[in-house]
Amino acid sequence: MTPYFTEVLQAHVAIEAWLGKGDGDVNALIARFSPDYSMITLSGAVLNHDQLSQFFLAQRAAKPGLRIEVDEMRLLAEWPQGAAVSYRERQSLPGQPATTRRSTVIFTLKESQPLWRHLHETAEG
Repeated sequence: MTPYFTEVLQAHVAIEAWLGKGDGDVNALIARFSPDYSMITLSGAVLNHDQLSQFFLAQRAAKPGLRIEVDEMRLLAEWPQGAAVSYRERQSLPGQPATTRRSTVIFTLKESQPLWRHLHETAEG
Protein backbone atom coordinates (compact mmCIF):
# COMPACT_ATOMS: atom_id res chain seq x y z
CA MET A 1 0.00 0.00 0.00
CA THR A 2 1.33 3.44 -0.88
CA PRO A 3 1.84 6.06 1.84
CA TYR A 4 -0.86 8.06 0.07
CA PHE A 5 -3.45 5.28 0.41
CA THR A 6 -2.45 4.85 4.05
CA GLU A 7 -2.98 8.58 4.62
CA VAL A 8 -6.42 8.53 2.97
CA LEU A 9 -7.51 5.66 5.22
CA GLN A 10 -5.96 7.05 8.43
CA ALA A 11 -7.36 10.54 7.83
CA HIS A 12 -10.87 9.17 7.42
CA VAL A 13 -10.55 7.12 10.61
CA ALA A 14 -9.54 10.32 12.42
CA ILE A 15 -12.36 12.33 10.82
CA GLU A 16 -14.93 9.67 11.72
CA ALA A 17 -13.69 9.58 15.33
CA TRP A 18 -13.71 13.38 15.66
CA LEU A 19 -17.05 14.09 14.00
CA GLY A 20 -18.80 10.95 15.26
CA LYS A 21 -17.54 10.68 18.85
CA GLY A 22 -15.42 13.73 19.55
CA ASP A 23 -12.39 11.46 19.97
CA GLY A 24 -8.88 12.37 18.93
CA ASP A 25 -6.60 15.37 18.74
CA VAL A 26 -8.08 18.11 16.57
CA ASN A 27 -4.67 19.74 16.15
CA ALA A 28 -3.20 16.50 14.80
CA LEU A 29 -6.21 16.17 12.49
CA ILE A 30 -5.82 19.71 11.15
CA ALA A 31 -2.05 19.21 10.74
CA ARG A 32 -2.77 16.59 8.05
CA PHE A 33 -3.77 19.44 5.73
CA SER A 34 -1.33 21.81 4.03
CA PRO A 35 -1.53 25.49 5.04
CA ASP A 36 -2.27 26.03 1.32
CA TYR A 37 -5.15 23.53 1.41
CA SER A 38 -8.20 24.06 -0.77
CA MET A 39 -11.32 21.96 -1.18
CA ILE A 40 -14.29 21.90 -3.50
CA THR A 41 -17.21 20.52 -1.51
CA LEU A 42 -20.19 18.51 -2.71
CA SER A 43 -22.17 21.75 -3.04
CA GLY A 44 -19.44 23.41 -5.09
CA ALA A 45 -18.28 25.70 -2.28
CA VAL A 46 -14.55 26.32 -1.97
CA LEU A 47 -12.90 25.95 1.46
CA ASN A 48 -9.40 26.96 2.50
CA HIS A 49 -7.33 25.71 5.43
CA ASP A 50 -8.74 28.22 7.91
CA GLN A 51 -12.32 27.37 6.96
CA LEU A 52 -11.60 23.63 7.24
CA SER A 53 -10.03 24.19 10.66
CA GLN A 54 -13.06 26.18 11.81
CA PHE A 55 -15.33 23.39 10.56
CA PHE A 56 -13.47 20.73 12.55
CA LEU A 57 -13.37 22.88 15.69
CA ALA A 58 -17.12 23.54 15.50
CA GLN A 59 -18.19 19.99 14.59
CA ARG A 60 -16.71 17.88 17.40
CA ALA A 61 -19.11 14.94 17.97
CA ALA A 62 -21.72 16.68 15.78
CA LYS A 63 -22.53 13.48 13.88
CA PRO A 64 -23.10 10.73 16.47
CA GLY A 65 -22.76 7.28 14.98
CA LEU A 66 -20.98 8.49 11.83
CA ARG A 67 -19.41 5.72 9.78
CA ILE A 68 -17.02 6.40 6.90
CA GLU A 69 -15.93 3.70 4.48
CA VAL A 70 -13.27 4.29 1.82
CA ASP A 71 -12.59 2.04 -1.14
CA GLU A 72 -11.66 2.05 -4.83
CA MET A 73 -8.44 3.97 -4.19
CA ARG A 74 -6.38 4.61 -7.32
CA LEU A 75 -3.01 6.26 -7.70
CA LEU A 76 -3.63 8.60 -10.64
CA ALA A 77 -0.14 10.11 -10.76
CA GLU A 78 2.94 10.34 -8.59
CA TRP A 79 5.93 12.68 -8.71
CA PRO A 80 8.84 13.35 -6.34
CA GLN A 81 6.93 15.96 -4.30
CA GLY A 82 3.49 14.33 -4.16
CA ALA A 83 0.70 12.43 -5.86
CA ALA A 84 -2.90 12.49 -7.06
CA VAL A 85 -5.26 9.85 -5.64
CA SER A 86 -8.91 9.11 -6.31
CA TYR A 87 -11.22 7.16 -4.01
CA ARG A 88 -14.84 6.46 -3.19
CA GLU A 89 -16.19 7.46 0.22
CA ARG A 90 -19.43 6.32 1.80
CA GLN A 91 -20.76 8.14 4.86
CA SER A 92 -23.65 6.88 6.94
CA LEU A 93 -25.49 8.03 10.03
CA PRO A 94 -27.98 5.96 12.04
CA GLY A 95 -31.48 6.20 10.58
CA GLN A 96 -30.40 8.18 7.52
CA PRO A 97 -29.62 7.15 3.97
CA ALA A 98 -25.91 6.82 3.23
CA THR A 99 -24.18 9.28 0.93
CA THR A 100 -21.48 8.30 -1.51
CA ARG A 101 -18.94 10.59 -3.09
CA ARG A 102 -16.05 10.30 -5.49
CA SER A 103 -13.03 12.28 -4.43
CA THR A 104 -9.72 13.29 -5.93
CA VAL A 105 -6.94 14.51 -3.65
CA ILE A 106 -3.63 16.13 -4.50
CA PHE A 107 -0.95 15.40 -1.93
CA THR A 108 2.27 17.27 -1.32
CA LEU A 109 5.11 15.85 0.73
CA LYS A 110 6.57 17.52 3.82
CA GLU A 111 9.47 15.61 5.34
CA SER A 112 8.25 12.46 3.52
CA GLN A 113 4.77 12.83 5.07
CA PRO A 114 1.79 13.31 2.72
CA LEU A 115 -0.17 16.50 3.33
CA TRP A 116 -3.58 17.12 1.79
CA ARG A 117 -3.09 20.03 -0.66
CA HIS A 118 -6.36 19.97 -2.62
CA LEU A 119 -9.53 17.86 -2.42
CA HIS A 120 -12.42 17.79 -4.89
CA GLU A 121 -15.58 15.88 -3.92
CA THR A 122 -18.39 14.91 -6.28
CA ALA A 123 -21.61 13.24 -5.19
CA GLU A 124 -22.17 9.80 -6.68
CA GLY A 125 -25.57 9.70 -8.30
